[in-house]
Amino acid sequence: MDMRIRPRRLRGNEKIRRMVRETRMDKSSLIYPLFVMEGENKREEIPSMPGQYRYTLDILPEKLSQLADAGVGSVMLFGIPDHKDEVGSGAYAEEGIVQKALRRAKIQVPDLYYITDVCMCEYTSHGHCGVLCGQDVDNDKTLELLAKTALSHVQAGADMVAPSDMMDGRVLAIRETLDQAGYAGTPIMSYAVKYASAFYGPFREAADSAPAFGDRKTYQMDFHNSREGVKEALLDVEEGADIVMVKPAMSFLDMVTRVRDMVDVPVAAYSVSGEYAMVKAAARKGWIDEDRIVCEMAASVYRAGAQIYLTYYAEELARFMDEGRIG
Repeated sequence: MDMRIRPRRLRGNEKIRRMVRETRMDKSSLIYPLFVMEGENKREEIPSMPGQYRYTLDILPEKLSQLADAGVGSVMLFGIPDHKDEVGSGAYAEEGIVQKALRRAKIQVPDLYYITDVCMCEYTSHGHCGVLCGQDVDNDKTLELLAKTALSHVQAGADMVAPSDMMDGRVLAIRETLDQAGYAGTPIMSYAVKYASAFYGPFREAADSAPAFGDRKTYQMDFHNSREGVKEALLDVEEGADIVMVKPAMSFLDMVTRVRDMVDVPVAAYSVSGEYAMVKAAARKGWIDEDRIVCEMAASVYRAGAQIYLTYYAEELARFMDEGRIG
């Protein structure tokens, strides 16, 4: 048979397959989300996220060192406070849980790059991402507290801040506050395209951040919309975002590609708690090959155009890259 073009020629063995691979990854692009809590000598497994834990400050450095040894260079810190109130004061308190974690981590495991989630939901008694006006979140009053929170994180040692609240104008408010305080060099990674998603369910258990009433659909995005996501990303870049994120990852890979094509800053994607929980549950039933699924999910995110990947499987992926199973 006369066939001049035979695509299988480039699939004949592992060496040629790796040579012509279109999507390449390395460990420096991985970010591991990590939950810190008050108390001592505790490592609490999150029931809906088997293998993921909440760490007290004295146990935290052990996990951070483990990540560093695996080659995962960046972590995203989420705080779980003992006390909550209407205005989420623990988010920006000098002795807040994230602030204390940063000061300790920067001394004990200084080689990691520390990113902090900037939001109010873990710290408010009502579980919403800002200050309430009746039953609604007051956008503009919340901006001041978000900026205050971001500044407190940077002063405690954060290398980057990542606002996840989805308030209009929060990137600009944070950028101006950081610049005025002398932190013009601190980057912002905005949760720019964050959908109101059912995939967040396990996270809300992990961070004890479920809203006490209603939902977050007045500030997080409608998952039917894509053009709106592009608008959000462009607005955040205009306001000073250095990196923009799409969240969740798996069901919104089209948005990763659309945003990548429209912005001139790096694009991140967050493989969220629900994605992790589904894989873990199916793997425990013996229905899937967990390692292979994790590799395929990661490759799909990078193939879609993300340069940065936030995932609870970061440590495993670093090992898979070392082993040549992905990358």
